[in-house]
Amino acid sequence: MHDWKALFERFETLLNQDFKNCTVRSVSGGCINQTFILETQHQRYFVKLNHLHLEKMFEVEMAGLKEIAQTHTIQVPEALMFGTVGNQSFLLMYYFERGHAHQNAQYQLGEQLAAMHRVHSSQHGWKIDNFIGATIQKNSFKNQWITFWQENRLGFQLAHAAEKGYRGKLQQQGERLLAELPKFFTTYQPQASLLHGDLWSGNCAITKTGEPIIFDPAIYFGDRETDLAMTELFGGFSADFYAGYQNAYPLDQNYQTRKTLYNLYHILNHLNLFGSGYLGQAQRTIDQLLAF
Repeated sequence: MHDWKALFERFETLLNQDFKNCTVRSVSGGCINQTFILETQHQRYFVKLNHLHLEKMFEVEMAGLKEIAQTHTIQVPEALMFGTVGNQSFLLMYYFERGHAHQNAQYQLGEQLAAMHRVHSSQHGWKIDNFIGATIQKNSFKNQWITFWQENRLGFQLAHAAEKGYRGKLQQQGERLLAELPKFFTTYQPQASLLHGDLWSGNCAITKTGEPIIFDPAIYFGDRETDLAMTELFGGFSADFYAGYQNAYPLDQNYQTRKTLYNLYHILNHLNLFGSGYLGQAQRTIDQLLAF
């Protein structure tokens, strides 16, 4: 049971709002957190709840949302506070109401994502580690993108898979792929762009006022192609989205090859999170990349 009384007291202290007659409605929020809409007399809020020890996950999510918001390129929910009450951790945000996609919504989403990707850093990574789903995401800064992808992304996920018992061919072929990564970058030097990091269709929407909005980020600075690749992994983005992006910030001609490399990271993460149903896909993807 959630201690709503204690949570409301904490929210009142910060927001100077009366939560005494607040209504609570449970909503679907993925497989990691429990999510609720809170409605007071004057305002609606969105809150995520989880176990006490997962406060860090909410801390870095709030930091990621603020980092994107500071770019003034694309809308994100406004995060208000994170913390712990009793045996639970929480993240409180203003609620945004979803609207219907208008004719130019996907094109605008592509343009605004491209604008966010034009925010650059001198190094690949981010100031703190965060999470991709429930998996820790290592963001220690690297000067070279290939090194970052070898160590902080594919290498980390392969090591995690080995800890979970996925050894043998996956590890052998994975090690080969790590050694061969330079072949994908012979004519391409990616800049370190600000990335959403977990950009599937479930993490973006259109607001009631018709503006694109993205949320649940796993941000870092890296190759912008990784965000575009993930939009293709599960689908849900229209041709207008890609047209808007390409018009604003054209992709390198060899993106179509590297997108498979970048989506391997998410396939390995799904293997580590959800089990052996993703093992075959991971092995086939590595074999495909080794044959390049």
